[in-house]
Formats: sequence, structure tokens, C-alpha cells
Amino acid sequence: QVQLAESGGGLVQVGGSLRLSCAASGRTFNTYIMAWFRQAPGKEREFVAAISRGGTMTYYADSVKDRFTISRDNAKNTVYLQMNSLKPEDTAVYYCAATLRAPTITQIMSLYDYWGQGTQVTVSS
Repeated sequence: QVQLAESGGGLVQVGGSLRLSCAASGRTFNTYIMAWFRQAPGKEREFVAAISRGGTMTYYADSVKDRFTISRDNAKNTVYLQMNSLKPEDTAVYYCAATLRAPTITQIMSLYDYWGQGTQVTVSS
């Protein structure tokens, strides 16, 4: 089992940048596919980005492609989400998630068994 803790959220102006981090417990971090999801007020939780166990493959939602970058450092048990050119519609609670079950990187939320508590990102105009 892995425990996840996000950090790095905050208030930023339109066009600004933030870097989210997700620290994982345990010594088997590199066996988990990792992902970021987000949930805006009054909306369902949605997929943002995912990264493979070794970090060589990534996958993004169309809404964040070319603006966000997911990466991981397996030596530090940490996954990151670099967010650039932020828009008001990026305002949400961002969650880190992990899965052992998925055969490859996926946006399917139900395959992710472990979740962090979330970190708030607010983009002001």
C-alpha cells in the first residue's frame, strides 16, 4: 500500500505557473503508474495526466496538453505536475493517484486505488 501527499498548490494569476508535488510512502514507488486528476467546484473529477512506472511514457488530457508536464523521480518517491500558462478553468483541487492494476498508463479513474488528499489550485483573472 502507498500513501500519497500533495503539495505546491496556491493562488496564481492567469498565465502564471505552479509546480505540484506528490510524495509517496514506501519502497515500491517505481511499481506504480502515477497520475494527476482534478475536480472543480460543482464538477466531476477529471483526468489530467499520467506517467508510466519508469517515467518514459506520459499521457495528457487535451485541455492541458502543451501546458502541463508530468514527471517523476523514483529515487525521491515523488511525482510532479508542472503547470504553465494557467487559465481560470484550471482552478480545481488537484489529486495525485496511483495504480498497480493498470497494465499501462490510463485515464480510467476507477483503476487508481490510492489517492492523496488534494491540493487547491486557484487561478485568478
